[in-house]
Amino acid sequence: MSDTTPKGRVLVIAGSDSGGGAGIQADIKTITALGAYASTAITAVTVQNTLGVYNVHPIPIDIVSGQIKAVLSDIGADCIKIGMLFSAGIMSAVMRALDDVGYEGQIVLDPVMIATSGDKLIDTSAIEALKSRLMPRASVITPNVPEAEMLTGYSITGEEDMLEAGRMLVGMGAKAVVMKGGHLDNADSVVDMLVTGDGVKSWHHERIHSTNTHGTGCTMASAIAAALSEGKPLEEAVEIARAFVKTAIKAAPDFGQGNGPMGHHRV
Repeated sequence: MSDTTPKGRVLVIAGSDSGGGAGIQADIKTITALGAYASTAITAVTVQNTLGVYNVHPIPIDIVSGQIKAVLSDIGADCIKIGMLFSAGIMSAVMRALDDVGYEGQIVLDPVMIATSGDKLIDTSAIEALKSRLMPRASVITPNVPEAEMLTGYSITGEEDMLEAGRMLVGMGAKAVVMKGGHLDNADSVVDMLVTGDGVKSWHHERIHSTNTHGTGCTMASAIAAALSEGKPLEEAVEIARAFVKTAIKAAPDFGQGNGPMGHHRV
């Protein structure tokens, strides 16, 4: 690949959402809307809509790793966004594929474990592998409150707990953690935190009361990856991602009978 190749290439390794609001579909929409280029390696096909997840079909391991190698050996990537991996086997295949092609660039890890509907999206065997093998390799991880609780075993009920959980994750090997506070029981405001070994940056904004929040986590992580792929520093990338998610929620088309998709196409 020539040194003059434009930046902005994001490889997304994640699952597919048949409803189009989350997963690979939300990732592609987000990255494209922010002016970057999205390529994909699909890890699982889910049967879902705004009401829930009805089934999950993991993609064969050799196909997962093959997609990664095919993209990186030709198109390349300036940042990789990793979402739903489902099983320890798929997770191991992803790590081996990255090693095989010698990828040493940035990785945004969205530890997808629970859908907005509450459905579990990861095999129990994969959680320990994610913590021990993948989390230390990521440039930044982006857990919501339930995911951070699963990773740390620590109960989070407020901002101080969010900060403590973020510091725990850094202590477990994460280089940087974006703690997303949308799940906190606070009717008026939302806080997000960027926690690193050097300190903490917090953002507050008024809560947007909406049921159209399906795919917010996927969208946030992909927006961060898009900004990082173009050379922006992490703090600025988080600010860009937060602004994109807020605008997309407000622009939601109000589709479906449950947790509806955001308006990626209207941002």
